[in-house]
Amino acid sequence: MTQPDVTPAKQVSTARKVFAAILDFFFIFIVAGYGVARFTGGATEEGFELQGMPAFALFGIVILYFIVFSRFLGGTLFQRLLGVR
Repeated sequence: MTQPDVTPAKQVSTARKVFAAILDFFFIFIVAGYGVARFTGGATEEGFELQGMPAFALFGIVILYFIVFSRFLGGTLFQRLLGVR
């Protein structure tokens, strides 16, 4: 009887994980922030400005991005691009 070849998973550096998280945060913050601003009228010439409920909606979208992508889709965009997951 042969035993299966079990190789331990390669450890990913903490710096790479942190870098992926920072890139993911900026990416979703800018994309979702601009989307919420366009939808709610908070878009400005310099970008966007959100206050009150649109700002809370943006924070909710950012949190949902990390939860949904990490738990159900195998990792966030930059985790997958940088090979963290």
